[in-house]
Amino acid sequence: MRSGFVGLVGRPNVGKSTLLNSIVGKKVAITSNKPQTTRNNIQGIYNDPDTQIVFVDTPGIHKPNHKLGEFLNKQAYYSTTDVDVILFLVDAKEELGKGDMFVLDKVKEANKPVILVINKIDKITNEEILKKIDEYKDLYDFAEIVPISALKKNNTKELINTIKKYLTDEFKYYSDTDITNKPITFSISELVREKIFELTSEEVPHSITCVVADMKKDKGAYFIIVDVIVDRDALKRIIIGKQGRMIKEIGIRARKDIEEFLGAPVYLETYVKTIKKWRDKEKYLQEFGFNDFE
Repeated sequence: MRSGFVGLVGRPNVGKSTLLNSIVGKKVAITSNKPQTTRNNIQGIYNDPDTQIVFVDTPGIHKPNHKLGEFLNKQAYYSTTDVDVILFLVDAKEELGKGDMFVLDKVKEANKPVILVINKIDKITNEEILKKIDEYKDLYDFAEIVPISALKKNNTKELINTIKKYLTDEFKYYSDTDITNKPITFSISELVREKIFELTSEEVPHSITCVVADMKKDKGAYFIIVDVIVDRDALKRIIIGKQGRMIKEIGIRARKDIEEFLGAPVYLETYVKTIKKWRDKEKYLQEFGFNDFE
């Protein structure tokens, strides 16, 4: 029996959350083409007969230009200090740039085994994969280099087998049925937030928060109310949309994913609320035991 913690780090949009969901087999971390979608360190748990691996998905490390960005970086840095192995993810389609070097410099400070994971290889040729490996191999003494496609699940089993070599614990942190450390309500609220990002433009900032205000189960079905919290009436109008079309579509898409996550029928209601003062927002969140950036 082997177990341990593995940190997922990299620039925004390199596929960390997609990889986590692919390995766990369920959507435990939301994905979006918008940078810094992940705001929390989310643990996804992989189990097989002789192994338990706790993956820690982190916000993408980047040069921050606002307080939220600074906070997200701190979340990501923390995850590199308390894990057994670090997966440094890069996008195979993108040229090596300052952003990758910025992340790599932070990874070096952790003094942990680092596995370079070259993601999205389904988008390039085998020759280009070899060139990408050659491009990175001299930058740092990586413990391993593993090319994968998280979306297509190409070579993810090989990545798991590679990680196992660096695990030293001999006990399980979670039960065999656990797939994440986050409560169900957090996962549901995140699925709604994901659909907002999918359907709205850059006008809607990352500071929006979704909270499960009520959740009941009756006769095998879940009845769920989710509040979408914004700080401006203009954002409220965008999310609701003309004649309520946007919030309706958000609810339809979110309900589908929530049903898949819960494995049961779901009746979902979503409401948009404006809370302009941070103190009022904090008070509201505390009522539901929810920490916006935990």
